[in-house]
Amino acid sequence: MSSTTAGAIALGLYVTYIVWAFGVRTVLQYRRTGSTGFHGVSGRPGTVEWWAGVLFGIALVLGLLAPAAQWSALVTPVPVLDHTALQLIGTVLVATGFAATVVAQLGMGASWRIGVDEGERTALVTTGTFALVRNPVFTAMISGATGLTLLAPNLLAIIGLVALITAVELQVRVVEEPYLLRTHGETYRAYTARVGRFLPAIGRLTTDVL
Repeated sequence: MSSTTAGAIALGLYVTYIVWAFGVRTVLQYRRTGSTGFHGVSGRPGTVEWWAGVLFGIALVLGLLAPAAQWSALVTPVPVLDHTALQLIGTVLVATGFAATVVAQLGMGASWRIGVDEGERTALVTTGTFALVRNPVFTAMISGATGLTLLAPNLLAIIGLVALITAVELQVRVVEEPYLLRTHGETYRAYTARVGRFLPAIGRLTTDVL
């Protein structure tokens, strides 16, 4: 397919994802709990926690701009990645990754949050997709973002993917894991010892790591 067509498809998939994963999910969360689930960026400006939130925001914006710019022919694909086979693989990754994101979000129930509130205690979810990996939402998001990058492989998309992966690594390792350990103690420690961080059996933590 042409690069502009690929950009249009990527843009449509991304907008659909944003509407469902953030818009619809936020409405459902508010109706169920009276809270949107958004806690914003953690930490003071310049800290690692703050950069995790900023990079995540940049990744979301570039996820929209990259396919839109390619559809409008404002940017062109990186030649080495501009192949029909990679576009097809990307389409599959986008569809499955974004669907898995929504499924994992729904599996969190009332515990779904974006960001961390130190004064809040939610239930630790360890069932469903969370029995396979500790961060299935982030795993699915990265899979979908990788698909978008293959579908519309321009420089903006690549920068956005790198920003997302960096943001997720910082958010999970520096913000969420320490918070969950403080909140859930030995229950969370045991969970991290048996379930991988982003992939099954990979990234399990021992008691001397946490």
